[in-house]
Amino acid sequence: MDPARALRTVAFHLERHGEPTYRVAAFRKAAAVVDGLEPDEVTKRATEGTLTQLSGIGKATAGVITDAVEGREPGYLEHYLAKSHPRIPDGGAMRDALKGDCHTHSDWSDGGSPIEEMAVAALEEGHQWVALTDHSPRLTVARGLTAERLRKQLDVLDELNAKLAPFRILSGIEVDINLDGTLDQDEELLARLDIVVASVHSKLRMPGKDMTRRMLTAIRNPLVDVLGHCTGRLVVGRGRPESEFDAEQVFAACVEHDVAVEINSRPERLDPPKRLLRLAVETGCKFSIDTDAHAPGQLSWLGYGCERAIECEVPVDRVINTWDADTLTAWSRVT
Repeated sequence: MDPARALRTVAFHLERHGEPTYRVAAFRKAAAVVDGLEPDEVTKRATEGTLTQLSGIGKATAGVITDAVEGREPGYLEHYLAKSHPRIPDGGAMRDALKGDCHTHSDWSDGGSPIEEMAVAALEEGHQWVALTDHSPRLTVARGLTAERLRKQLDVLDELNAKLAPFRILSGIEVDINLDGTLDQDEELLARLDIVVASVHSKLRMPGKDMTRRMLTAIRNPLVDVLGHCTGRLVVGRGRPESEFDAEQVFAACVEHDVAVEINSRPERLDPPKRLLRLAVETGCKFSIDTDAHAPGQLSWLGYGCERAIECEVPVDRVINTWDADTLTAWSRVT
């Protein structure tokens, strides 16, 4: 096996098993290092045991490279191949209708892979487009993008779109909803983006009346296109309870202001809960079925959201990522 491909294959299986992003990033970083070396140097260092002298290659990644060079299936990979993958629903006709994903992250914020690697994985997943929605500056723990860094990212997207056409990377952001409902980024800059996903990441246990007011203020902002993971719940491990808010008011506002409700497909979120998803359907909301992927191997998680959408009778024609990129951006730029 080619050493760089072996490293990326390990990273893919780590992602599928929900391992921490930093661990995935280590294998992808090592693959990038190998890509920059001549094959003879890789072989020589593997034989001499000097791979770890290279910045970006540690003991585990060096072991994978050495196994690959010596013609063995890497032991690290065997370990994850022996573990059964979590079953991802195929998503049926709903999954077949999707043309893209409105919520993904790269290593510009808290994702584990470069933008291009995420885009190529989305293309291989069968997408026509993918929206890059890295975090906004207030979320420092996730290396949120300042206005300056976001502007630089837009220049990078222009270059990548020229390279990957006709596939498109849509410019976007997952912008924090501040405590008062304002958005955590310059509005002039938000207006330049193709997709704005607005999410609550702080003070998730604030009183329901205050949370409702906070969410309504954000939804009424004409720059917001998608309301991200609305309850903020986590359903694995120790979990995290749902935020309290008046769902009827919030979903009615989404209809009035033409904001899509996200069906977040991350296995630890599966947000909103089915009772609220059914309420959003009854209210007349549009939807965006998204992975919230932080690594390429997580782009296949759409099946989780599609399964829930089918169970809750979400109409296909109300799912915005069944649209082509031109239709989506024409809709999102209407204020």
